[in-house]
Amino acid sequence: MKKRYPRTLSSGANNTVIAISETEAGKLFREDTRSDIGSEADKMKFANRINDLVVKFIRLEEFAENSEMLVMERLYPFDFRAFEYERRELFLDVFEDELHQLHREGFVHRDLRRPSDMPGLTFDNIFLTQTGIRLIDVGISALQQQVGQKLFTRFVEQELLELEAFKAFFLSR
Repeated sequence: MKKRYPRTLSSGANNTVIAISETEAGKLFREDTRSDIGSEADKMKFANRINDLVVKFIRLEEFAENSEMLVMERLYPFDFRAFEYERRELFLDVFEDELHQLHREGFVHRDLRRPSDMPGLTFDNIFLTQTGIRLIDVGISALQQQVGQKLFTRFVEQELLELEAFKAFFLSR
């Protein structure tokens, strides 16, 4: 059974996200996690320098013995079905432009659509917020400078297929 932390917002395959305050959330990294806190922080900071699509990195800190925390802005998602079709189209236009900008600059999220064997909703990592569509969880994201052009291109092509599936989902509801 997975450990439940106070103020838990969500739990994924490797990490739990907790509320720290009204403006901050923390992704917990235990000593046995397969995730790398430094790598995730670096990818988040890289994307944050390009545009506002990826959740904002704030800091790294110790959470408890054998546990670290990546502190990021706390997002409050809206149900996109509360917005008119035309407004959702505008949200999607901005989202697509910002995603392409990240790709041009060498960042690919790689987790728009969750694998079918993963728990959670299909598009769990895409939030509609007060400021538009945002991405969370850059744990498996990739930087072109780290993976090389060939692999990066393959990742972008896959993400563009996931983007098309998300657009259909977002507009069809």
